[in-house]
Amino acid sequence: MTSTPRRARLALPAATAALALSGAVLAAAPAQASDTTPVPPQPTVTEQPAASRAELLQRVKGSGAALKGDTAAAPGQPKPTPSAEAPSTAVDPKIIGGKNATISEAPWMVQLHYYDDKGTADPADDDGYFCGGTLVAPAKVLTAAHCVYGLDWSENGAVLAGTAELPEGDDLHGGRVAGVWRQWVNPTYRPSTIAGGDLAVLTLTEALPYKTLRPTSSSDTAAYANGTPATVYGWGRTSSTSDDISPTLKKATVPMRSDAACTSYWGSDFVAGQMACAGDPASGQDAGTVSPCNGDSGGPLVVNGRIAGVVSWGVTDCVASGAYGVYAKTRTYAGEVNARVDDTDLDFDGLADLFVRTPGGKAYEYYSLGNRWPYLGGRVELGDWSGLSLVRQADLDRDFYQDYLYRTPDGVLYTFAFNGSDRYESIRVGGGWNAMKDIRVPGDLSGDALPDLVAKDKYGVLWLYPGKGNGVFGTRVRIGGGWAEYTITGKGDYNRDGKSDLLARDGSGVLWLYPGTGKASPALGSRSRVGGGWSVYNAFATAGDVTGDGRPDLLARDTSGVLWLYKGTGGTGSATFKDRSRVGGGWGAFNLFG
Repeated sequence: MTSTPRRARLALPAATAALALSGAVLAAAPAQASDTTPVPPQPTVTEQPAASRAELLQRVKGSGAALKGDTAAAPGQPKPTPSAEAPSTAVDPKIIGGKNATISEAPWMVQLHYYDDKGTADPADDDGYFCGGTLVAPAKVLTAAHCVYGLDWSENGAVLAGTAELPEGDDLHGGRVAGVWRQWVNPTYRPSTIAGGDLAVLTLTEALPYKTLRPTSSSDTAAYANGTPATVYGWGRTSSTSDDISPTLKKATVPMRSDAACTSYWGSDFVAGQMACAGDPASGQDAGTVSPCNGDSGGPLVVNGRIAGVVSWGVTDCVASGAYGVYAKTRTYAGEVNARVDDTDLDFDGLADLFVRTPGGKAYEYYSLGNRWPYLGGRVELGDWSGLSLVRQADLDRDFYQDYLYRTPDGVLYTFAFNGSDRYESIRVGGGWNAMKDIRVPGDLSGDALPDLVAKDKYGVLWLYPGKGNGVFGTRVRIGGGWAEYTITGKGDYNRDGKSDLLARDGSGVLWLYPGTGKASPALGSRSRVGGGWSVYNAFATAGDVTGDGRPDLLARDTSGVLWLYKGTGGTGSATFKDRSRVGGGWGAFNLFG
């Protein structure tokens, strides 16, 4: 297998550019006549970063062949130093005692296949790995960090979805294979001990048409109460005496256990807060044991319809007497994971970018440089976006291509979204939107994992429009009145509780953080004071996580035209942001920020 990684950037050049995608070339949108409704120029997508289907199938087959000759069912066998209390000296990533599960009951389950032939004809040096994962958005897979760490999934990986069966040769049993665009490994994860949050997110090269499953929120303590029933899914080993993984998807019901239960067996290897404990103590043999095992790594532990844990590690062969299964605790890392699921960027690097436009109508996209000054660079001209009174960036259909929400002079609101094939298309949201003094897309406020819209009307009433996940919105819900003097802004989860929040500056220049509740009504909780003196700013931009640390940031332009970056901390009140960092001057040239 020979392959060169292909990266993609979504560039938005002048309106005269052509749209090129996977070899297809189409004419761009025509120049706007003065008497027509303004429509943004067609964005241009460079070479799609997907391996061919034949290459993806080869990776799947290679993974299966390697697994038959080698039991390394996950890319690494971390072995934390056991405490005196731990009866085993070998810790493996890992359903014994389970039963068959259909894909209709777990449509979000995916198989992760990795195969690297090292560019040689000798099969002895081949690497083949297998893990489970969960589709948490149409193009996002949550799995274990130890399944991803140190590997290039874009170059050598394939994700198989839509089937409960392992593939047999070219037969995918009705499943669909996709490539990996990029990978994110929880930066606090420590491979030597599997501590620090054993979680990773893969971004796929295409959005998949299957149901998704959400991680639980940071406020969910009930899911981890001792005795709470949970279900674990996977294709891992079904016996301690056989290295073969299961050809069909399995599930098992296990009780959640207290941290003390796992600490009593694992000692200091079990880190409370970072890890979750589940299952009854293993019996010492297959009979009487219900446990995940090798090959189940990365799969979900589901409680009340949400992902409470990700299969992380356990004892070698999975049945040692008294052993418990250990899972990465998703509640603790809800903020970090959600920031990667809703990562508003246009060049597909996981960093939030900034849309701006001049009074003359010329628009630009500034790409994030991450956590290094001047934070924004690589400006790309988008063409003529004149005639639009509002533009906002958001991935409204969660296909990982950024959409544009724009309003025309006659008050009609549109979503400009990639159609999944060859071009961007306008979707009419509705008319009458000139009645709104401001419109923002802060993320998922209603708690259904779909991005929502918040609008302030001319009477100072704030409204929540729940997103439908297809570029349009449902029936609005009244958040409350008295917002006339407030400037609303914000995008993402500022207090790191796994729920999107809203920022608002009042008439006296005080900035407030309104935490999301995770439901449509009431959508916002009790506010906390970020600080005063914010009247010096005449524009705010909130694209999301600019620096790439998993925490949303805030961009603010002062009256002299200087742009400042406020880096999010995950805290609340005065601790919401770090001290501001200067991006640069000259930003007074723009009259519209995305």
